Amino acid sequence: MTVSPFDFGLLIEAEDLLPHIGHENLRIVDLCRSSVYDQLHIPHAIHVKPKQLVRQEEQASGLLPDIEGLQALLDYLNISAQHHVVVYDDEGGAWAGRLIWTLHCLGFYQVSLLNGGIHAWLGAGFTTSSKVPSLAPVAAVFEMDQSNLQQYRIEYPELLAKVTDHTTQIWDCRTVEEYTGLRLAARRGGHIPNARHFEWSTALNRENHLKLHPLERTQQRLEQLGFNLKQPVVVYCQSHHRSGLAYILGRLLGWPIQAYDGAWSEWGNRLDSPIITGEFPS
Repeated sequence: MTVSPFDFGLLIEAEDLLPHIGHENLRIVDLCRSSVYDQLHIPHAIHVKPKQLVRQEEQASGLLPDIEGLQALLDYLNISAQHHVVVYDDEGGAWAGRLIWTLHCLGFYQVSLLNGGIHAWLGAGFTTSSKVPSLAPVAAVFEMDQSNLQQYRIEYPELLAKVTDHTTQIWDCRTVEEYTGLRLAARRGGHIPNARHFEWSTALNRENHLKLHPLERTQQRLEQLGFNLKQPVVVYCQSHHRSGLAYILGRLLGWPIQAYDGAWSEWGNRLDSPIITGEFPS
């Protein structure tokens, strides 16, 4: 595996990124709303829209793109095996996390989340740009490797079997109203049996530019809810958007974690999937 030319971990701070702006092997990816990107973004950042990260079917709205869609994404990112990708958004890391999960699924690991995203960058007083960068095509676009895809992704039949056999932990990171079924976002409301609830945004510090709370705090809360961070977990939301950040949290905590990209849009729209309603988390 190619070693990144940057000493970046999975989570980096704005001040870690600043000295490397403009490096030829650094690709900065912005997943903010288009209106935000058009007005301001980190210099040299390219813009990715959420629709480039998802494939929609009748019952599921957030599936991993097909092979053609994934190749189109890699071509658009214009990254080689020598690149390091830094991703950010304007919501605390959910869409950015979704892109990182996608790249992990394809065997690309030289990727980092910018803690706090554009809010932290602006909060630090660093310069921005409204210019759309013009990128020279790389000599060889990174070749996807899906051999480890199932390490990070789980699909409905396998998850159903694990739910039936009680052989995995499940993390529902939606709102309490969605979890209990009070709010419907599919044909049926509720949650997957055995799923514990920890809303994704609970990990964000709204008083500190949407940066993550200390990982120790999040880990303690997860363990208080009954999760065992040494045992595998499956995370889901409505369309594997919000669970993009939950996936990042799991990786930062060293937790064996898979994402269910079918999510509640698939589970709740099916009429044969087992569900639980009206049960509030402890």
